[in-house]
Order: sequence, then C-alpha cells, then structure tokens
Amino acid sequence: MNLRHAVLPMLVALALPAVGAPAVAATRGLQPMDLATLDRYSSPTLSPDGRLLVLAKRVVDYDANKASSSLWIENLLARDAAPPVRLTPEGWNVNSPAFSPDGSTVYFLSGKSGSSQLYAIPAEGGTPRQLTDFALDVGGYQLSPDGQRIAFNVEAFLDCGSDLACSKDKLDAVEKDPATGVVYDRMFVRHWDAWSDGRLNRVFVAGLPDGDTPVTTAVAIATDVVGDVPSRPFGDSSEYTWAPDGKSLVLSARKSDRGEPWSTNFDLYQVSADGTGAAKNLTAGNPAWDTGAVFGADGNTLYYRAMKRPGFEADRLQLMELDLATGKHRAIAPAWDRSADSIVVSEDGETLYVTAQDTGEHPLFAVHVDSGGVTEIIGDGSIGSVQLENGTLAFTRNSMVSGAQVFVGGINGAPERAITPSAAEMLPEVGFGEFEQFTFTGWNNDTVHGYVVKPWNYEEGKQYPVAFLIHGGPQGSFGNGWSYRWNPQTYAGQGYAVVMIDFHGSVGYGQAFTDAISQHWGDRPLEDLQKGWKAAQDKYAFLDGDNACALGASYGGYMVNWIAGNWHTPSSGAWKCLVNHDGVFDTRMMGFVTEELWFTEWENGGTPWEVPENFEAFNPSRHVADWRVPMLVVHGQQDFRIPVSQGLGAFTALQRQGIESKFLYFPDENHWVLKPHNSVQWHDTVNGWLEQHLGQ
Repeated sequence: MNLRHAVLPMLVALALPAVGAPAVAATRGLQPMDLATLDRYSSPTLSPDGRLLVLAKRVVDYDANKASSSLWIENLLARDAAPPVRLTPEGWNVNSPAFSPDGSTVYFLSGKSGSSQLYAIPAEGGTPRQLTDFALDVGGYQLSPDGQRIAFNVEAFLDCGSDLACSKDKLDAVEKDPATGVVYDRMFVRHWDAWSDGRLNRVFVAGLPDGDTPVTTAVAIATDVVGDVPSRPFGDSSEYTWAPDGKSLVLSARKSDRGEPWSTNFDLYQVSADGTGAAKNLTAGNPAWDTGAVFGADGNTLYYRAMKRPGFEADRLQLMELDLATGKHRAIAPAWDRSADSIVVSEDGETLYVTAQDTGEHPLFAVHVDSGGVTEIIGDGSIGSVQLENGTLAFTRNSMVSGAQVFVGGINGAPERAITPSAAEMLPEVGFGEFEQFTFTGWNNDTVHGYVVKPWNYEEGKQYPVAFLIHGGPQGSFGNGWSYRWNPQTYAGQGYAVVMIDFHGSVGYGQAFTDAISQHWGDRPLEDLQKGWKAAQDKYAFLDGDNACALGASYGGYMVNWIAGNWHTPSSGAWKCLVNHDGVFDTRMMGFVTEELWFTEWENGGTPWEVPENFEAFNPSRHVADWRVPMLVVHGQQDFRIPVSQGLGAFTALQRQGIESKFLYFPDENHWVLKPHNSVQWHDTVNGWLEQHLGQ
C-alpha cells in the first residue's frame, strides 16, 4: 500500500478536540483524580523515511488500579492531517515501539503471551505476530541496522551463559524450596525497591524468525563484562547500541563487584554481536561515568556523554567524540556549562541535537560538532524523547500546564505541530494556575531562580494561602515541567498559591551552582529558601505569608525535617504545617542504610567513620528538641533509597513530644507513590492536612 496519502480507515482514530471548537469555561482546578487518570502520551517513533509516526498512549483503569498502553500511528504526509489511529488491538498492553528499516513493520513488547516478548504488526494495521518466546521476560531491545536480529536484555544468572531456560529453572527451584533464607557476601543486597537474587541484566542477540514460529534461543554477548546492562534501577535499552555495520555493539556498564555500591565508574565497551572475542573498553582512561553512546552514520565515530569526577552522580555530563580508529577522545562544546541528557545525530553528522536542563526549563539544543557552538532550537517547557528521521523531528514536550504532548517539526523550517492533546484539551472544565519565574539574590550573592503559581481561581486583590514546595535530588529542579507525583497545579487546584525555589544544588544553572550543596545540605539551600520566600512575598502581594505550609520529598523531605528545627522563629517566617515525604531524618544512619553509597559519601566528603563530623553537621535528628510545627510524615516500605526507618524516626520524634502529627504508610510503594489508588490517597491526605492548617 502507498502510505503517502493513506488514511488507514480500518483503524480507530484518536479523539482530538475539534479545531476551532469553542472554549469551555473552567469550573474547577486540577484534582488528584485528574492527575491519576489522565491519559499519557510517550515514545514518539518515526519510520526511517520520516512519513509515519507511532506513539504510545497510556490509559488508567482506576477501578482495577492499573494502567495499560497501546500504540497509535499517524501518516504525517496525509493531506487531511488526520489524527493518529489505533495500531495495536484492544486488550493488548504494549510498549517500546520500533520500525523495521523499510518502515513496513512496527515492533513492540507485550506480555500478551504471559511473559514480555517481542511482537510485530504491519504498519498499515493487522494482527500482531509473536516473534520471540524466550524463557525469560524481555526487558528491552534494539533492532539491528538490517532488521534481521535483535539485541535484547533480560535478567539472567551469569553462570547460565546463553541458556535462558537455565535461569528460569534456577528461579523455579528457589520458589519450590521451603527454606526462605538468603545469604549475601557483598552489596548490593537490595537496590531501589528490589532485593538481589543473584541475577544481572544481561544482553543477548537473536535472529528474527522468517516464519510463524517464534525464536526461543539466543547468544549471550559481552560475557566478560560482569555488570548490569542496562544499569539498575532506571537504565534502559538506550544503554546499548548497534554499530551501523551490525557486527558489534557498544554498551555502558559498571563492574558488578564489591565496590559497586560506591562507584560511578561506567565505561563504554565494544563487543562482538556474535558473542565471540573479548570486550574492548573504549573509555578505560576515565574513572567516572561514560554513557549514552551513539554512532555517527559512517560507523567510525562515537558520540557519548561523560562525567569527570568519580563518585559524583550529579557531575556535568559533557558531550564527547571518539574516533574508533585512533582511539582519540575529544570534548565537544567544553565551555557549555550544561549537562547533556541525550544525543541525536543529524543525518549529515555536523550537528548533535541535545536536551539539557537550563534555568528552570529543559530545552532542545543544536550543538555544532566541529565548532562547539550551541543554539537553543526548541524550548518553552521540558523537551524529551527526541527522534530524527529523514529531516523530520519528533519529540515530547511537557510544561507546568500540560502533561507530555507529542510534537513534530521545529527544525528545517517546519512549524511545530501537536499530534496529541494537551491536559487543557483533555480536561476542558479545568482551570490551570498561571505561573511566572522570578529571581532574587541568594547565598553568595548569586542570582537564584524560583517559580510562583497562582491558584486556578485567582482574583486580583485577594490573598491566598501558600504551598511552599521543596524539590528533591538534591541535584534536581522544580521548573516548567509536569509531574505526576509533585505537581504544583494540584495545589493551585485546591485554591492555594505555590512557591518553588531552585536553591543552590539545583541543576540547569551551571555546574558550580550544582556543586555548592555538597557538604552544605543545611546552610546554603536554607539561606536560598528563606531569601526566596521573602522575595516572593515582597514581589507578589497575593501570597499570604502568614498562612503557609512547606512540603518536600526525598531531599525535600530532609529539608522539611531540617526546617522543623532551624526555621520557625517569627522573624524568619513561621510555618503553619509541614509535609515530609520519604525524607532523610538521621544523616549519620542514612550513610549506613542507603544502598547507593556513592551518594552519601560524596555529599558528606567520606564515610560516616572517616568524617563523622560532616554527617552530624546538618543532621535533623539533632534538632528535634526544637521541633514545634505540625508535620505529616509519608513513607513507603519498599523505599530502599531512604528506608522507612527514617520516616518512623521523624514520626516518633513528633509523637514523643506531643507535636500534632500523622504518619501515612504505604506497604507496597517505593521512593515514589505510583499506583493510581495510592496516588489519590496520597494527594487526598496531603490536601486534607493543608486544609486542616491553612483553610480553603
């Protein structure tokens, strides 16, 4: 079928608002149920000719307390600019789309067979065909350049080699064993929200079947690289990539050994695609993080991102170029003081399209490979999931007033065009709070940025109670983006104003600004928060500074604990209430019980026994005698980054002193609250706490 002007009539069209439809007057603000059940769009994937766009749509079945995703497709060159139509069948939960080299087939992962396997469906629509039937779940994959093979990752035991069934047999044997004890002789004992069972994320290669019989066997590659590929807990298949000739792959890995919990030394390895030969370490000279490898079109050049300082997870990720023939490394745009988050190479090889945090936003930049010149090309929010094929650019953008939308255009003179609806279009009755960025002079006389958000029903001349949100990380940012966990619009939707400060330690303002928080968790950021709160009140008369609560999670929760003992005098601004979600309560014990030790050891300048004074310098638990303000404490049992004992410690300190307090405990959540019903309960509990103390 000629797809240039096809409308794919056999598929179901994605509902989009009619162009020019009259606006519906807002009758309410954003509510927790809206946030939990809002459709989400992601994974824009272009066909090699740039004509077809596939994207994922996630919908929530709130009654079933689960979500599922489907794939939708649009012919970008159709004359009528029709909206995307459904590609995968009803009842299928799918992810990870990819096109065949000729654009005729779309691949994806699905658990339809009972385990996560690879499927294919014609781009013009039809019935999916199962391509793999491995003994283990496929976690991610990359299609070979010729479309004949896949590299894929599974959780497997190292001593099982290429035998995938061996790992399944081992797991079954453990399940049948009446003894449940597990003996460990090194860390990681547990990571993020899972206990170690001896498996690693491993990469295999398999040929795709010609007929209807799924492939069941594969070859393990990089067997001498003993480490998780992709990395845990958040790595994905972008951490390995095929060479253009299909003979090798490059992957990013950290050694899985005794020192792994305090190491950030990821290296790039080139490995044979047939599993033979030894892996070649391409970045052995850098003892810090190397990742995100992308080949140039000729296969002779590798672009990647690299940190310089071992042990620091928030160092600047600098753009690098590697000549594979000579082994020569070169920094691209070394003077650009931003940390690159992704790389897409232009077809002519002259430009890298790169996303990076920048002054409260996350734009797309064009970086000239030879000169190092940097130009912002797409901004106004947070840009992600960038794809470029045959001159067509696709990407996602979210902002403080919308979840991620899929767009095309933005380069080569093509106008930006939204393919999927915004939050406002999906929720026409909802009003969103207007927001504005402001600046003030903070610690060290540096310029510090913040955002203020008006309540959804703002009226000139009125004052409003305030939710003062403190971001985590601490090397993070609360800026012009959308979150499904900490979203300022949910507070604006309750009638509150919102203030957020990107204190020293935040990302997107230069590496020196980010570095400033290390070994200074309690002084420099606190100074910024205090000065920022005052500056916001001076600038925005609608903020009721005498009727405000401070809220934060992770480092933000730590800061809430720190504020409780160090920011409560009338002269510095009193808080009506506090909310501490998964916050550090005892920094000394945190150095022993967290799993990624490099974090606490970098942030405190060593181990708790080497520099005990550093761990105690800004320890909230030392100041509980000065706590006075009512606090809601939230914690998840499966949080191994900041274990639940930290939340229980804070709650005990509050209760023992008779301070008004509540403890919201989730036995089935990790550092984040993800399940739809739990998310609504979290928001309802937090909003109830604010209403109790602030009114509304």
